[in-house]
Amino acid sequence: MDALSRLERTIAERRGADPQASYVAQLHDRGVPVIARKVGEEAVEAAVAALAGSREELVGEAADVLFHLMVLLSAKDIPLAEVLAELDRREGVSGLEEKASRSE
Repeated sequence: MDALSRLERTIAERRGADPQASYVAQLHDRGVPVIARKVGEEAVEAAVAALAGSREELVGEAADVLFHLMVLLSAKDIPLAEVLAELDRREGVSGLEEKASRSE
């Protein structure tokens, strides 16, 4: 099992835990707007690290983005498999073509 699949399972297990004992439960308890905001904050921190930080800082911030995105997907009941299937669907399609198809 890969790291993202293990993370998805751990998030599912901790989702209903005591918010005093679990950061995942705390985030779920606070709701989607708070989780979404946290994803945005972490993405900005990753961008800043890419521009001004070290390699290690970017790796850490990228991990934070992935973690919080996985918590957001969990809160919206979207399995990682659905996101991976969308990536599979896009494979071999030019990014410019794919983006243009969304605006039609």
